[in-house]
Amino acid sequence: MQISYDLNGALDRTLRETASRTDGFDEDFSPEIRPADLRFGDYQANGVLPFAKKHGLNPREMAERLMEALGEDESLDVDIAGPGFLNFRFTPAFRLAWMQKYSSIQDFRKAFQAGRKPFRVVVDFSSPNTAKQMHVGHIRSTIIGDVISRLFNFGGNEVTRDNHIGDWGTQFGILILAIKRSTINLDDLGEDGIAELEDLYREGNQLIGEDESLRKEARSELVKLQQGEKESLAIWEKVNAISSASFSKVYDRLGIRFDEILGESFYRDKVNAVYEGLTKHDICEESDGAMVVFHQEHKRFAKQPFIVRKSDGASNYATTDLATVCYRTDELGAEEIVYVTDGRQQDHFSQLFLTTEKWFAAEGKTVPRLRHVWFGTILGEDNKAIKTREGQPIKLLDLLDEAISRAKVIVRQKNPELDESEMEKRGRIIGLGAVRYADLSQDRTLDYVFSWDKLLALQGNTAPYLQYAVARIRSIFRKLEIEPGSGEEDASVLVTESENVLARKLIYFPSVLEQTAHELKPHHLCGYLYELATDFSSFYNADKVLVDESDIRARRSLLCARTLLIMETGLDLLGIETLAKM
Repeated sequence: MQISYDLNGALDRTLRETASRTDGFDEDFSPEIRPADLRFGDYQANGVLPFAKKHGLNPREMAERLMEALGEDESLDVDIAGPGFLNFRFTPAFRLAWMQKYSSIQDFRKAFQAGRKPFRVVVDFSSPNTAKQMHVGHIRSTIIGDVISRLFNFGGNEVTRDNHIGDWGTQFGILILAIKRSTINLDDLGEDGIAELEDLYREGNQLIGEDESLRKEARSELVKLQQGEKESLAIWEKVNAISSASFSKVYDRLGIRFDEILGESFYRDKVNAVYEGLTKHDICEESDGAMVVFHQEHKRFAKQPFIVRKSDGASNYATTDLATVCYRTDELGAEEIVYVTDGRQQDHFSQLFLTTEKWFAAEGKTVPRLRHVWFGTILGEDNKAIKTREGQPIKLLDLLDEAISRAKVIVRQKNPELDESEMEKRGRIIGLGAVRYADLSQDRTLDYVFSWDKLLALQGNTAPYLQYAVARIRSIFRKLEIEPGSGEEDASVLVTESENVLARKLIYFPSVLEQTAHELKPHHLCGYLYELATDFSSFYNADKVLVDESDIRARRSLLCARTLLIMETGLDLLGIETLAKM
């Protein structure tokens, strides 16, 4: 078998091609390649058994036919297990050759992009509301969206990172009312101005709850804003400027960037085209004074309306989201749009996608691929939504500062001789990496429990453990007095069990990256990196790298270099910085 970047994919293609010219198989056959149990090989093909059962054939006999058709291959050993599972074990020489061929991040990036047609994709993530501080609930959308953007970029696609902030709507009528009734001068608000705006909004809510005339006044303030009244617009602009400065502190801390920050207000003059288009093609109908879309072909949405204009004539999320799809398709050239939000919005996006498909089809427009990447809730150790002791959402900036502070304590305990600037640097990298990884290492569709002790632990599936593995490898090369990748031409064929186990894990990287990019689930990559770090630790404890024999030293330093390359590449895709020393 030829050396191939993704050996999982290569085996799949080889088995499909072989089956196509083997009696008894047809185009329905799927090899179902999976990583094998360590005892049996590198990969296992499970597809013969279900295929044989479906067609009333003997699975063991079919596996034997396929194995015979494959023929001899000096790069791998093949055997049959159980009723018809095919096990594949690559030879030590093949594993070494694979590692020698893929020796840089450019090699991995080029191979990952090979055979793919690049496309334009918009990733919609973070999306906080203005006049409010970002809280812990925003972290999932923010960092998951960032990782997805990195994955698309690694794949050679043209990525637009769009922060669709909530900067328009009912809340501004309430806030403007409260600001006008207060003695606060927005120009005098300092760095903590966002907190004062949040307090004003709460006061405004209390006011309209106690006095119906003030509720009407708040609606009037919203109308004046929507009609472009100068004083209201000036207040709105100052509120957004204060909010933007607050958001930037969080994004700068996390290393998040955006290409576009087009909030709901950007689309306020584009909603009429939505009404006109849906009406023109009879996609919407009137219901109790509102304009709604029903999807009769869908069991749940046949009676659940998708409201695109409220009974008072106002637009809403559905309206601006439809306008947004149009803008991203027509102006940004998006061929795919990914929305990263919590799971409670699944119905909204399902209805949005169905409505978009009908509207675009009626207009003769190409529908972009629309994907909702949803996630669960962060829980406290009481298994309830995480909050402060006072019952308020935890401010995201406070959480990040706490992570850095706790990490600095750990750094100081391990390295009390460090100067303050280095202590600060390591604390920041370890603390922020720990917060990111604690979230990304969970299946995003599940809730998870936030625990300081677990996420900052130097053992177990945590960012500090992975960062320590990288620092450990860096220290090996300092002792060898060479750069990673040097002197590998003298490497001999892998011999020991721990060498082969580590090499086996390294060749899985492409298939894990493929799975992560396909499902847009970063926890697959996290789990792989943890297993890789664990296998490297076992290798390092079993096989000495600093040996006299030049060929053995070369092959073990090669294993160290490839582990370092894949660890750093994987962590960079997760947005996690590494350290040469910890």
